[in-house]
Amino acid sequence: MNYTALSSAIQAYTKNTETSFVAEIPVFVQQAEQRIYNSVQFPSLRKTSTLSTVSGTQYVDCPNDFLAVYSMAVIDATSSYNFLLNKDVNFIRQAYPKVTDTGLPQYYALYGPRDTTELELRFIFGPTPDATYSLDLQYFFYPESITTAASGQTWLGDNFDSVLLYGSLVEAYTYMKGEQDMMALYNQKYMEALALAKRLGDGMERQDAYRSGQYRQPVG
Repeated sequence: MNYTALSSAIQAYTKNTETSFVAEIPVFVQQAEQRIYNSVQFPSLRKTSTLSTVSGTQYVDCPNDFLAVYSMAVIDATSSYNFLLNKDVNFIRQAYPKVTDTGLPQYYALYGPRDTTELELRFIFGPTPDATYSLDLQYFFYPESITTAASGQTWLGDNFDSVLLYGSLVEAYTYMKGEQDMMALYNQKYMEALALAKRLGDGMERQDAYRSGQYRQPVG
């Protein structure tokens, strides 16, 4: 389902073609996309980025499209990959209370923006890196919204259009302050489609399992 078809479906389901409502449809869709991506980590929406530490600095900025870590490894002087353990910020602060507690990082945690003028998350490491190291980060990312994609199509719209449609309808009915029974119906449809996406999200990547006879439940 491309964005044009999605927008038309939202208007048809809600029976609302008012100009002010149609103007808000991109917002409904983007809110639905964010809910979906925060609920399901699709293997197809995972990529690798190489980051670098700075000697004596605890922090490294997350990529702009960062959603969640899949794995992170620090590459040492021998080119060996040392996978880091995810810990709470308080654990790192207690284990390494001083910035001068340096060494090859063993742990990382997600840390909030430095101040109210910044929005991006950062990684904090323990101990503080004692040199410049390369970090191999595999992470789930926020893809471009179907509302702004040049082609009008996205992986989510092509593979899980039902969850995107019903998620958008929940947002649309919330905006309209629609009937409670319809709101409940679309929310139920959304949750069912989301549950299916969770079950199949990983399976769609395992083509060998399909070729060997694993059952594949239809999507849609």
